Amino acid sequence: MSAPRAIRCAIYTRKSSEEGLEQNFNSLDAQHDACTAYIASQKQEGWFAARDRFDDGGVSGATLDRPALQRLMAEIDAGRIAMVVVYKIDRLTRSLSDFARLVDRLDASGCSFVSVTQAFNTASSMGRLTLNVLLSFAQFEREVTAERIRDKIAASKKLGMWMGGVPPLGYDPHPDPTVRELVVNATEANTVRTLFALYRRHANLSTVAKEAALLGLRSKRHLFRSGRAQGGNLFSNGQIHKLLTNPVYLGRIRHKDKVWPGRHKAILDEDLWNRVQGKLQNASRRRRGQKTDADPAPLIGKLRDETGDWLTPTHTTKAGRRHRYYISHRLIAKGPDPAGWRLPAQQLETTVVEAIADHLDTATSRHHILATPDLRGNPDVVVAARTLARSMRKGDTALLSDLLTSGTLEPKSLTLALDRDVLASRLGVPPDNLASDLHHLTAQVRLRRRGVEAKLIVGDRASSSDAVLLRTLDAAHRWTKSLSAGVPLADIAREAVHHNVHIRTRAQLAFLSPKIQRAICNGQQPTDLTLQRILTRPVPLDWKHQERLYGFD
Repeated sequence: MSAPRAIRCAIYTRKSSEEGLEQNFNSLDAQHDACTAYIASQKQEGWFAARDRFDDGGVSGATLDRPALQRLMAEIDAGRIAMVVVYKIDRLTRSLSDFARLVDRLDASGCSFVSVTQAFNTASSMGRLTLNVLLSFAQFEREVTAERIRDKIAASKKLGMWMGGVPPLGYDPHPDPTVRELVVNATEANTVRTLFALYRRHANLSTVAKEAALLGLRSKRHLFRSGRAQGGNLFSNGQIHKLLTNPVYLGRIRHKDKVWPGRHKAILDEDLWNRVQGKLQNASRRRRGQKTDADPAPLIGKLRDETGDWLTPTHTTKAGRRHRYYISHRLIAKGPDPAGWRLPAQQLETTVVEAIADHLDTATSRHHILATPDLRGNPDVVVAARTLARSMRKGDTALLSDLLTSGTLEPKSLTLALDRDVLASRLGVPPDNLASDLHHLTAQVRLRRRGVEAKLIVGDRASSSDAVLLRTLDAAHRWTKSLSAGVPLADIAREAVHHNVHIRTRAQLAFLSPKIQRAICNGQQPTDLTLQRILTRPVPLDWKHQERLYGFD
């Protein structure tokens, strides 16, 4: 009798929450051991376990976009896996539509699927029928459970209970975990009162943020059970606005669009709250009305595209936020045009500002400000030119509007004309003394389109270091070096205060091609190459494939 065909089995495990993953023997390990034992029981059929583990810890089964699952599917597509073994079917998916897609890919690669606690596999038609029935009940159970949880949260908040999560600044969870209430944190409560008082005085989020930074105020620092820390930073405008509109500080609990009396103590009095809300509403109405000094369109009537069409300011409002754009006028007058421009206003204004400031800096360094340059340097002109460049970069929109007279934007270049009289006045010299070409400049730009929008990059300003990518790349090399030295993954994760899954998914950055790694270190990577984009799918082993995938061609 001939020996049975060898069947390489991959074990897939998943846990929706991160709770308990830091333990030496967690739910993923328990699932893996059960699957390993089942494979061992099928040894006479030629089954043997693959060496790689495919664990998704702290990842919901509601989507197929899971790192370990994507690695597993890549192995299956390559024909290296003949059987997928799971503890229960819902570890793989609870969605019938997702499962149908998975089965199609499994069939295409000649791979089968088995659940060790549910006696069937997809190698037979009866197994497929049983599987579909179980999936239907699993999906129904998930939807009913989600509805029950939503109803329970709504009912509990109506009774004024705090239903968990990161507590807001000024409060801590009750010391007794069975009591669903918040307790006042006296130190943080003073920070909250100070922020409300600052906004009552200034009625401007940016000013409040600057004042808070000078006073040393920081956001709430929260330590998760996993050891990960969050917060403790300077306040942003958005954080301050969210804090100022949170009714929890009046002793209330908000659930969606309803507010209920809470069981916790209030930090603020009603009068201060009402005054701040009134000022916030007035500020909101100003943003939605006519343009103000805080929300200008300094390039209006200044720029044309390569067809001679004006770039006209416009805006949209999404989720209560105003988004400004400059678009080719024909898009308004005549409708869609694939060649038309639609650029985020802030980004275009920054592009123009940087082009002008770089032009002034270059002219200064080359002694090319004056028509008859003094190689010994004119201290007053040099200081004035550098001061003017700094003022531009600080966002002086009035200065930009006064200095720029016209410009043309093309896919690969930006040509600008400056007002010679304004420029001379700012530099403190007569207009006739300026270099003849100082008030004209051309900057090289690159256009990147994303859907209907476009992004411009000026000259070498594609060089932009991504701190997150750099930090993760450095950590990936340290982790892979430790793994090569025989250090267990669990020890590396414990030292890094991360879960094993975090280490496994990010360590793959150490296997990026040298070209990509040099680009990341030098800040020369494509602008849309982020850590999140890399983690959405496994990093290919082929370097050329990587470079095509990440936009280095």
